[in-house]
Amino acid sequence: MGPAFEALADPVKSFHRTRGRRTLHGWVRTEAPASWPARLLARSLGTPLHPVSGAIRFELDATPACETWVRHFPGKTMRSRMRLVKGELTERLGPTLLYFQLLAEDGRLVMQLRALKFLGIPCPRWALPRIVAEEEGRDGCLHFRISAALPLIGQVAGYTGYLAIDAEVPSNQ
Repeated sequence: MGPAFEALADPVKSFHRTRGRRTLHGWVRTEAPASWPARLLARSLGTPLHPVSGAIRFELDATPACETWVRHFPGKTMRSRMRLVKGELTERLGPTLLYFQLLAEDGRLVMQLRALKFLGIPCPRWALPRIVAEEEGRDGCLHFRISAALPLIGQVAGYTGYLAIDAEVPSNQ
């Protein structure tokens, strides 16, 4: 992100400066996939299949080469791997490889989808999912909002919540 990184809120910068292994705790609300095809895709990606609210445990293993993110939702664990490739962030999520541009907007980190490969096959631009992937910092927490929906299939994944970056975890919101 270069100089734009400094425009992010402090909890967001703190989270993304982490190196090594770290476990964070917080709260999350998940949404169910919108249709049976969306449910099949969600299953292949490892994303939550049922709407739930509750505690989340997030394990981060950050090295200079890549980051492994393990999200322990209530009743479901989702793993992905992040790498920087030619100035873009790539995220490997099951059989899917997503390519994102990172932007700073009003102190928030916004991940804008640029391309996607499923089972190694490039997705045509017209079929790209609508993805919202945003992080913001407030009250010592990293707040996140994630959703992914495909044309004709509907929402495949959706979850919102926060991770406590400082020692104290706020009450559920």
